This record gives sequence, structure tokens and C-alpha cells, in this order.
Amino acid sequence: MQTSKAPLLARINWYWPLQLLGWSGIIGFVMLANGPFLTRPGAVATCILDGVAGLLLTDLWRRFLKGRRWNTRAVDWRQVAVALLVLGPLQTACVALIARVLLKEDDSGSWLPMLLLFWTGVMMAWQISYMAATALRRANRFESEALRLDVLAKDAELKALQAQVNPHFFFNSLNSVRALIFENQESAARMVDQLATLMRYTLASSYADTVPLKDELEAVQAYLAIEKIRFEERLSVALDIAPGMETVAIPPMSLQTLVENAVKYGVERSSSGSEIRISARHAGGRAAIEVANRGALAMLGNSTRIGLGNARKRLLHAKGGDASLELVERDGWVRATLDFPLAA
Repeated sequence: MQTSKAPLLARINWYWPLQLLGWSGIIGFVMLANGPFLTRPGAVATCILDGVAGLLLTDLWRRFLKGRRWNTRAVDWRQVAVALLVLGPLQTACVALIARVLLKEDDSGSWLPMLLLFWTGVMMAWQISYMAATALRRANRFESEALRLDVLAKDAELKALQAQVNPHFFFNSLNSVRALIFENQESAARMVDQLATLMRYTLASSYADTVPLKDELEAVQAYLAIEKIRFEERLSVALDIAPGMETVAIPPMSLQTLVENAVKYGVERSSSGSEIRISARHAGGRAAIEVANRGALAMLGNSTRIGLGNARKRLLHAKGGDASLELVERDGWVRATLDFPLAA
């Protein structure tokens, strides 16, 4: 499974755009509040430098927080105390110094209480906004990491389920070869060739979450060719694949598991054998793939149904919770049906 890239807006570093926008707004507010005095020489430059001083001061404070990794902590109200007791007074001192240099203000002391109140409020607002932004970013990062770990866990579970299927299948196939090798060496050789074809398919499909139904059918037909050598006339196969179904994606080895069950419980346990019917159709935006064999569900009484449970889990992983694998008995036939939305 591949994880998709985060959206562009989530990958942009918004600190500087928001920092510049915020302090530009503060400069605009200061100029608006001092509108009658802006005609004085140096007044506009003073307002601009007030904002630049605030920008530089808060950026230095942010760098300090990052250097000490304090910005990775949970909400820490001591940082608000620093804004109240340190940043506000420092910004007020800078503003007073700029006014004294550019405006030649000698009575700026009378303005200090108001300036201190205003700039302390600005710094507190900046600190709270910065803490909220870092908290939101941490939450998004934790959520993204949780989603990534969830995908990795599902991927690992899917690989484990696929790994359970392949040894089970090849164990049965090798038993078939062993049963035949002393009876008909030519047939045994053909069986080994078919098994090699299946091994190539299994190895190739083990890296995929889904495969086209056409590829799965080719593997199933190779398997049935093996079993046909073993069971001869006791095994017959009928295929009914609706047009357009060949390209439908299914979990690898899922159809194979159903066919293997049909051979084991419909052909092997019956003295007269059974026909195996494989059909695939679609209607109403859903696909249904069915494997049927003559028999009864009671014949599965001693089976742990590990293969079917495995196939069901892999189907849910690949197609979502709206998919299903049902096993029913009807009119003397046991039918295993994969049902899932085509859009999945």
C-alpha cells in the first residue's frame, strides 16, 4: 500500500506569511490610531519600525522556543507569563526608543503606561496564537502518524494473510504430485509444470493488493489442470464470465481459495466427483464471483474454514466493509460468493 502525499496547503510553512500579515495589520492599526500625527516628519517610519521591532522580537523568541524544544510541549502558560512580563516591556522600550530617535519626543514618559498596556496585550495575543498554532500542528502530526501506522498495520496483516494462503495451497498441490508420481510419471511432469506456473503467479501477485480477475482465472485454470490429472473424469469445470469482468480487481488467491475448497469438499470427498462452476457477473454497480460444487455444508463440519476466513479478511482489506464472502447451500450445491462494489 502506498500512502498519498499530504495536500499542498498542509505542506506549506505558514509561519512567515502569517507573521508578516499579522504585523502588517498591527502597523496599519497603529497608523490608524495615530492618524492626526502622521503628517509629522518621521511619523510613518516610526509606525513601520514599531511593527518591524515586534516582528523581530517575536521571531527571536520563537527561535529560542524551538532551540529549547519548548514549542513541542503541551500548552505551557509560563510562555504567556514571558509575553506579559518580558516581551511586552521590551517592545514598549523599543517603541519609546524609536519615537525618541525619529520624532525627538522628550515627553514620551507620559505615554509609557498606555504603550506598555497596548504592546503587552499584542505580545500576549501573539503568544496565545503561536501556542494554538503549534498545538494544532502537533494534533495534525499525531493524526497523520496514527493514520500512517494504521495503514502499515493493515498492510502487514494483509501480507501475513497472503503468506498463510500460499503454503497451504502448495502443500495441497505437492500432495497431489506425490500421489501421482508413482502412477503416471508423464502426468506428474505435466503437474509440476502447472505448479511452476502457479508459483510464478503467486510470487508476482504477493506484492499486489489486488489482481485482475483474468490473471486469477489463469492461475485457477492451472490449478484445475493439476487436479484434473489427479481426478480425471470425477472433475469437470464450467466457466461463465460476463463481458467486462476480466478486468475487475480482486485480492490475489481469493478465487483460488474458493476453488480449492470446492475441489477438496466437492470432488475429493465424493466417489462420483462433482462439476465445479465458476461464474462472474455484475449488476447495479456490484460484482459477484461465485464458485459452486455439488455437496452439502455438513461435509465441512470438521473443517476450521481457515481458508475462507482468510479470504474474507483479505476481501474486506481490499474492497472495504461493503464487501462480503458468503457460503450457502442451495438445491444440492454449495455456493461460495464474493460480492463487492465495482467502485471499490
